[in-house]
Amino acid sequence: MAPPPPRYDLPDVDAFSRVYWDAAVDGKLLLRRCAACAEAHHYPREFCPFCWSDDVAWEAASGRATLYTWSVVHRNDLPPFGERVPYVAAVVDLDEGPRMMTEVVDCPEDELRIGRALRVAFREADDGSAVPVFVPA
Repeated sequence: MAPPPPRYDLPDVDAFSRVYWDAAVDGKLLLRRCAACAEAHHYPREFCPFCWSDDVAWEAASGRATLYTWSVVHRNDLPPFGERVPYVAAVVDLDEGPRMMTEVVDCPEDELRIGRALRVAFREADDGSAVPVFVPA
């Protein structure tokens, strides 16, 4: 029997990112803020991408965002995305400043607008993990 195909929608959790993914399971979106320059960033890194300081810490995000851009995906051959088409791949601006790649769910395509207010939600996976997505605010 062949092994199941890889899942490209599940997080790749390591020692550093475990805090982020555990918070997602608890319904919290985290980002990182630099103590040296005060900039927030996402995706989480162990150093500041603005000033290169390693004096960065986890911070809870408000979960509020605005839609920066999006694309409706009608075909994707990677499992399990093919079962979800069409879906909205998006980039949002978090209220704290960072820009984040994500997915917008529970929003009709004709209601998508640049600047649309969104809030974070979490898609739970069958392995117990959770991935942040965004819904209309």
